[in-house]
Amino acid sequence: MSLDVDAAIAKAGDELGLPSYYRDCVKPLLRSGPVGYPRCCGGGCEPCAETLAAVADRARELLDAER
Repeated sequence: MSLDVDAAIAKAGDELGLPSYYRDCVKPLLRSGPVGYPRCCGGGCEPCAETLAAVADRARELLDAER
C-alpha cells in the first residue's frame, strides 16, 4: 500500500497529536524542506512551528519508506 501526501500527513499528525484542522499547514513545509521550516518564537503559538516541522519530518519519513 502506498501513501499519498495527505495520508502521510494524516498518519504523522495522528502519531504526533496534531489536530486535523492544522494539517494543511504541513504541506508547504514538505515542499520547502527543513531549510524552509519556521522556527519556534517562544510565544506559545498553537500549533507550535516545532510541531508542524516534526509532522513534516515524519510525513517525509513515511513517504520515503514507500519508495
